[in-house]
Amino acid sequence: MIETPAFLDTQRPDEVPDLVISHGITPFHLAKRPVRGRLVRLGKLADIMLTRHDIPDDGRILAGEALSLVAGLSAGLKFKGSFSLQIKGDGPVSMLVTDCTDAGELRFYLRSPDTLETGSARSLLGEGYFAFTIDQGAHTERHQGIVALEGETLADMAMHYFATSEQHQCWMRLYCEKTPDGWQAGALLLEKIAEEGGISSGADSDEDAWETASVLGNTLTSAELFDPKLSATTLIERLFGSQDVIVDRPRAVSLGCRCNRARLASVLSTFPEDDLDHMAEEGQITMNCEFCNVGFRFDRTEIAR
Repeated sequence: MIETPAFLDTQRPDEVPDLVISHGITPFHLAKRPVRGRLVRLGKLADIMLTRHDIPDDGRILAGEALSLVAGLSAGLKFKGSFSLQIKGDGPVSMLVTDCTDAGELRFYLRSPDTLETGSARSLLGEGYFAFTIDQGAHTERHQGIVALEGETLADMAMHYFATSEQHQCWMRLYCEKTPDGWQAGALLLEKIAEEGGISSGADSDEDAWETASVLGNTLTSAELFDPKLSATTLIERLFGSQDVIVDRPRAVSLGCRCNRARLASVLSTFPEDDLDHMAEEGQITMNCEFCNVGFRFDRTEIAR
């Protein structure tokens, strides 16, 4: 079979949302200071993605934070392919996977029971591992880093990853909440970098600049982040205007699941004939993608081993 991208596949019951948030990620840096960052605002995309999945609200909060995290981190990397976060734990949320392509296409999957008790990310995930992976496709080596889950919040877990696996100093705040206008999600990410040429202006001044940026970033509220009347540039300049901030070109984000009929048909073809007959209802088999929750219908006669 010829693979058909999700957005071109007409044989599906649900319309795939075609929404691009053109200013979803806004990079910036502080002039003459070893700090760069990204402001993430998923806008309407957050509500579309989170409500497509029948998961508890606490699971949606965790997923929205993870989507914002992966979107923001991917914008600081040079790669062709996908950048993903995978968390596996022994808590009620046993798996969380989010990924973002180099084009800003996002998707996620979360496994949880029908109800969740309100709690921290740690209480939802339990003990387990936290991994980032860069996959640039066939004939390339995947780059992956794995650490144990540490910290109470998802931001804490990510900062622990960079401190231990990458020896890279990062600061971040992740946001996701249900508002009168639907679900909103976003993030503010900062990272400490060496100055151009790898030469620092001085350890003390670098550390002071980093601490100042972190303190200023910590003043951002969710009300400000989710206020549609405030542009990303306005927010960044409000936060870091005293630090000679330079706002860079924004990047777009969108829903970009890579499911297609050919791939799912290939999976179905591995099942025994008796199982396929059992799956069929009125001569059709329906299979849902776990990432975008879109259903694909197949005639039983299409699937042959």
